[in-house]
Amino acid sequence: YGFDLLTDSDVFNNAGASDEDIEKSKIIKYSAVTEAVEESRLIVKIATEQGGNLQPITLGQRESFEAYLSEIKDAGVRITVINYLPDILRIQMKIYRDPLVLDENGTSIRTGKKPVEDAINHYFKNLPFNGELVLAHLVDELQKVEGVKIPHIVQAESKWIDVSVGDYGNFQPVEVKTIPISGYFKIENFNNLSYVV
Repeated sequence: YGFDLLTDSDVFNNAGASDEDIEKSKIIKYSAVTEAVEESRLIVKIATEQGGNLQPITLGQRESFEAYLSEIKDAGVRITVINYLPDILRIQMKIYRDPLVLDENGTSIRTGKKPVEDAINHYFKNLPFNGELVLAHLVDELQKVEGVKIPHIVQAESKWIDVSVGDYGNFQPVEVKTIPISGYFKIENFNNLSYVV
């Protein structure tokens, strides 16, 4: 971002720039390219990172990115860029707990931390960009948490940006697995976790 391409190439002309300037110009931190199922088109999902959180690039950055794609793509290749806010994930869970280890709020009696929430955050942090959320794998991760006897997902739903309205659509159920439309998820909150004995 901020550097032009060398003539007739996909290489940036950043001669004379400092390593710091070059590093700052790398605005796309995550990307995934897939083929559209119903038509001849490439889908390019992108995100940047700010303060450890994934987010879309700015409008100005997107204009530059699309100009870059237009310059380097093969003639006739149609591309759609997905640069959305994260898909919002809502998970309702019943956590059967060991009352000697976790209290009724899911707090570790010994450490004062919330190990179930930490494990959920860890699972999503390690999910590859545009990676498939598999609910069974999330349960597997939660079964490793000290004090968790049975992690039971009651309901999982996600919603994403609906381009036709320019905002999030309605929540849709996640039955077994799903790939985020934006390429990444954000947990709505942890209000729907209940801890039972």
